[in-house]
Amino acid sequence: MSETNAPPPTQPPASPPQFNEPIRQPGTYKRNHADPWTAGQRRAGLVALALFALLGLWTLRVFLPAIGWALILAISLWPWRNRAVAFWPKGADFTWPALFTLTVALFFVMPLLMVAHAVALDGHFAFQWAMDVRAHGLPVPDVLAHLPAGPAATAWWQAHLATPQAFGNLHIPGGTGRSPFGEGQHILGLVLHRVVLAVFLLLILFFLLRDGDRVGDSLHNGCERLFGRAGVNVALQALRAVRGTVNGLVVVGFGEAVLLGLVYFFSGAPHAALLGLLTGLLSVIPLGSVIAAAVAAIALAAAGKITAAIIVAVIASIVIFVADHFVRPVMIGDATRLPFLVVLLGILGGIEAWGLIGLVVGPALMAVLMLLWREWVGSQKGPLNPPPA
Repeated sequence: MSETNAPPPTQPPASPPQFNEPIRQPGTYKRNHADPWTAGQRRAGLVALALFALLGLWTLRVFLPAIGWALILAISLWPWRNRAVAFWPKGADFTWPALFTLTVALFFVMPLLMVAHAVALDGHFAFQWAMDVRAHGLPVPDVLAHLPAGPAATAWWQAHLATPQAFGNLHIPGGTGRSPFGEGQHILGLVLHRVVLAVFLLLILFFLLRDGDRVGDSLHNGCERLFGRAGVNVALQALRAVRGTVNGLVVVGFGEAVLLGLVYFFSGAPHAALLGLLTGLLSVIPLGSVIAAAVAAIALAAAGKITAAIIVAVIASIVIFVADHFVRPVMIGDATRLPFLVVLLGILGGIEAWGLIGLVVGPALMAVLMLLWREWVGSQKGPLNPPPA
């Protein structure tokens, strides 16, 4: 039989995948165009995939905050991890991920433990002081009469603070002799829950820092396959926003802790170092460091150092206002190319909508929206640019 009359060779059927096949890098395997799946079967497979994804998220819902914070920390630390791996490549699988995870634990977990220890030591005395004030009143400080509005301030203090009757209408926690924090078993359960989440956060962070290249390639390929190049651009913009937001939070928090810690120390506030540390931790929340500054000012006023308390309150108000409303939004905006007002609204709106993690999620969402809008209107090059006229 001649070659022209020979039937076309049939392609051998694709062998089913074996479970013992090695797992390659993302993008290694491509779909066989001769596979027997129909379009309806593919759609059913995508629906099943979406359902399994939702079930997985529902199963992991308790650990989603830990996973979110681990992703945020891994994204922020990734450039430093790459520099460390370039310096010593052999430490990429264990040493460098372990060191970075330990550093995060020391800088975030240990300060929280220090604050909790100090609260546990001094909380009893603070509660007793509040009970004594409620029973006997708070005497008017002598220096109050020498202030510009001394007579009016003295009259207000005598009417609201100087007598036990003034405190009778104040609902102080623990006034009935019970703990203001609830039952001991409830407290123990909350503490154990937070400890477990912190442990899983550090564990997830370790594996992300170790296998981040594979995870990043998987997300890149999946995003490009699902949304095209526009989806990759959006994901990269979100990564830049997360990194810039975390850097702004850490740098501004460290600056506030150092500056106000020195102010607490020179003003004679008790536990100045601890108050500075608390200021830095609370500074991640907009105006959260006001709580630490207020504690320092109240402690100084209770000790009779009214002038020092006023100085601390004024300096802390200026530092916190400038840091939260100018320095941090400018740092985040430079990294994400966002206007000052958009960054500020993203931080405040993220806190309101998502809680503490909204500090990072809010600016990241604003960065994504601004990127899409700029591409849509043609002010920034991208897949969403309008077609030519």
